[in-house]
Amino acid sequence: MIKLEDRIKAFHTVGNILDNLSEDEKTHIYQRAKGENSWFTDENLDIALQGVIRYLDENKLKTWTQDLPDKPEYAKKIGVVMAGNIPLVGFHDFLTVLISGHQLLAKLSSQDSFLIKYIAEILTDIEPYFKAQIHFLDKLNEAEAMIATGSDNTARYFEYYFAKIPHIIRHNRTSVAVIDGKESQAELTDLADDIFQHFGLGCRNVSKIYVPEGFDFKKLLDAWQGYASIINHHKYNNNYDYNKSIFLVNNEPHFDTGFALLRESEQLVSPISVVFYEKYQQKEVLQEKLKTLEDKIQCIVSRDAWFPSSLPLGKAQQPELWDYADDVNTLAFVKKLS
Repeated sequence: MIKLEDRIKAFHTVGNILDNLSEDEKTHIYQRAKGENSWFTDENLDIALQGVIRYLDENKLKTWTQDLPDKPEYAKKIGVVMAGNIPLVGFHDFLTVLISGHQLLAKLSSQDSFLIKYIAEILTDIEPYFKAQIHFLDKLNEAEAMIATGSDNTARYFEYYFAKIPHIIRHNRTSVAVIDGKESQAELTDLADDIFQHFGLGCRNVSKIYVPEGFDFKKLLDAWQGYASIINHHKYNNNYDYNKSIFLVNNEPHFDTGFALLRESEQLVSPISVVFYEKYQQKEVLQEKLKTLEDKIQCIVSRDAWFPSSLPLGKAQQPELWDYADDVNTLAFVKKLS
């Protein structure tokens, strides 16, 4: 087994290669990815690729892995069931297992298999050691531990099926924003990124906004206009038309930008093209309310991260290596296995 330092260098080199892809190479890669998932667009693939490149900064990798042993005492076969809702959503698990010196048994989503395999090919070309460490499989019967991501329904199946081995099972989550009315137009535009990037399909996408009593929505809706072209995507447009018709038939009060709908609701998870909002009066009361919902919330965003345990507006889709899904430290999990 190669040393941790060499594993870090290999992944850092992958990042450099991805950062220097030619436009022709990107076009080819993106076409292949879009062939698997029609929700993937060039813009969203760019965002996902930049996220991977940000992960693979050498200094960040060293900081992140500083408590890892050079080699695991007992290398394990770790199964990973990957989702496919947004591009490369399973990459962090891919990286975590391999950087720690364990063997990866990955069941890829049919909606996003090409990109992970493409990166794996680059990695094994750089460092042949990884060829024996990466296995793409349909069945994970040999897994000695499991990391699985799915819906609430599939999570129940995973909990039952993998009950006898160490596991991390992720459920449905969404993200929320807390507004205090002091936001600049630029900050509200940043919030639009948190809402509309990847068409709102990710668990880090904001689907619910908490606003103070008396909040003026015009400033917020004006800040969304940079995403008006999102309506040109046929699947998104179909969802917008459907949800708008439901609101109109049921006489439900709502705001309509022509490409997105904003409606008051106590629910957390909104349909595609819809954003829910709820009014609040006291920060402390809202804080207690969100605490009761923490197992349903992936992250919270607010102006300059003023709200406790939140990220700044515009940062929901820019996690760092140590921003773990469902707040479960996967690196500590795989370290403990060895």
